[in-house]
Amino acid sequence: MTITTRAAVLRQEKLPTPYAHSRPLNVEEVRLAAPGPEEVLIRIAAAGLCHSDLSVVNGDRPRPLPMVLGHEAAGIVEEVGVAVSGLRAGDRVVCSYVPSCGMCPQCAGGQPVLCPRAQQANREARLLSGSRPFHDGTGPLHHHLGISAFAELTVVSARSLIRIPDEIPLDVAAVFGCAVLTGMGAVLNTGGVRPGDSVAVFGLGGVGLSAVIAAVLVGAHPVIAVDTIAAKLDAAQALGATDTFLAGDDVAEQIRDRTAGGVDWAVEAAGSAPALAAGFRATRPGGTVIVAGLPNPRHTVPAAIASLVGEQKTLRGSYMGSAVPRRDLPRLFALYASGRLPAEALLTSRSVPLADINTALDRLQQGAEVRQVIVPGR
Repeated sequence: MTITTRAAVLRQEKLPTPYAHSRPLNVEEVRLAAPGPEEVLIRIAAAGLCHSDLSVVNGDRPRPLPMVLGHEAAGIVEEVGVAVSGLRAGDRVVCSYVPSCGMCPQCAGGQPVLCPRAQQANREARLLSGSRPFHDGTGPLHHHLGISAFAELTVVSARSLIRIPDEIPLDVAAVFGCAVLTGMGAVLNTGGVRPGDSVAVFGLGGVGLSAVIAAVLVGAHPVIAVDTIAAKLDAAQALGATDTFLAGDDVAEQIRDRTAGGVDWAVEAAGSAPALAAGFRATRPGGTVIVAGLPNPRHTVPAAIASLVGEQKTLRGSYMGSAVPRRDLPRLFALYASGRLPAEALLTSRSVPLADINTALDRLQQGAEVRQVIVPGR
């Protein structure tokens, strides 16, 4: 059985900006297969537009094409395939873009985001089962990170889904699957930042602002925010950042002056080699740089090896916040429900129709938005 649904399909990368004119994402009627074993059909209620989506469009992170984009989403279960337990029609769910298999050494060892089966499925732009449920009538369409959320309906692995408490709005829940989990996880999981530690966050998109929220939540001090856009510094200050700096050649020196020698933790959330270099210079001897942004794969680490040795600095990668989604997302939802995690501050546009997605890409690239929420049903 197949279903007809609307989806935003990328057929060619590296089209020129403005995207409102070149229209890299084409909203099409496509076919969608019914969920197979351990798969679930969901109706997407809200999907965040992330730099990871933009990096596929602009060619920074090449993916197999044609592809239905979108990886940060929440929705409602419509139908479950055979061998699915714990989910049923009507459940509200958030998507995790690493559908851990649950059986490999990485999953068993508490590192499901490093699951090799899931990472291979994502590289090959398919579901964990091997299927590609979308079809345009001439051939299959590739899946984006196991989700393909820029569609009214999608099919995902049951291992990609976590139930959402009833009190969490679906548009807010959507950004927990990437921005909140990645940014807060970088601070809480990868870093284990403690009260009184000094933290600087470079890049204030959804991931960076979530890192600021986490640093404030655990009592870090000072919490320093860095970006190229003044409005994003204002947003970080409203979330509790104690100091803000516009990015520039001397920002590392300014941070070292403010902290009498450098911060304990620098979080690079911009996916930028210059931001990583600044974070490394801004970190004290013995400090750690947490790299949470994903740049073009060709970019290399701009770090002085002598500093790694002589100053015992550490570079630490943080993929999806080193998270265990089934453990961490319920905890983060509870923090939101208690009023201690202001995730709504990330949502700068909450109801963007699917037809306007190319204009939304332009706004994201220009830095005019933190998180725009696409509502495919509009």
